[in-house]
Amino acid sequence: MDHDDRQIGRILSRREVLMLIGASAATLLTGCGSMGSGATPETSTGSVPSAAPSPPAMPQPSPSPAATATQGALALPATSAPVTTPVRIPVPACIVRPEQTEGPYFVDTRLNRTDIRSDPISGIVKEGLPLTLTFVVSRIGNDGCAPLRDAMVDIWHCDAQGFYSDVRDPRRDTTGEQWLRGYQMTDASGIAAFTTIYPGWYPGRAVHIHFKIRTAAAAGQVYDFTSQLYFDDAVSDAVFAQAPYAARGNRTTRNQNDGIFRRNGEQLVLALTPTDQGYAATFEIGLQL
Repeated sequence: MDHDDRQIGRILSRREVLMLIGASAATLLTGCGSMGSGATPETSTGSVPSAAPSPPAMPQPSPSPAATATQGALALPATSAPVTTPVRIPVPACIVRPEQTEGPYFVDTRLNRTDIRSDPISGIVKEGLPLTLTFVVSRIGNDGCAPLRDAMVDIWHCDAQGFYSDVRDPRRDTTGEQWLRGYQMTDASGIAAFTTIYPGWYPGRAVHIHFKIRTAAAAGQVYDFTSQLYFDDAVSDAVFAQAPYAARGNRTTRNQNDGIFRRNGEQLVLALTPTDQGYAATFEIGLQL
């Protein structure tokens, strides 16, 4: 699994990012006002590394059933954060992020579910350190930032042993299995949340999670934004020293040795917060539609 390098889309330049954010902030200051804010059946026995408290044994979740795809418009949210100005106007988190390659392992399974750890057919649950991942999606428009509602957010990633589901790979054939895949529609606040596990690794790539956001665009077209999420190497080192990750041995590629990460991947690193069982992270993203 070392050919995960098909580039799609366009990486925004620093200048474009600054121009978008500057224009959004200026619009808000002149009258927008405040905006309101997943192949083994065992359960995980890992603990949260670093400064996190040791979690109890991970409970085994019930398998999530597959669902038919939701048709219609897709949406995107925004959160509010105070800005240092005389009038203290809250500004939504319209953060422009770089697009990255989709890679060869995207499968449009159309599994509408929050907990993606299980295979909906066999009931097998993937073991690993629990990770709660929340997307906050915003629309960047001429009038500033606003939540994007009904956007379809897909995520997919490898398991603790470095395998993807529903693909035929030289190391393993997992076709027909659908663990660690799923989508959620953003709500009125542009939020889509998932329960998954800390991903494992495979040769040639840094630790990552793929994501894709699809929403309705002008003239009946579909807007598609695809990228990847990354993790701090120090945290990954601590996680991979525990079961079930430790059986893989030492990983071969760190962030700065990954050519895809070097394409602005530092803007896609998750800020993790320890929980009583694992980690949680919120990823804010603004899309220019």
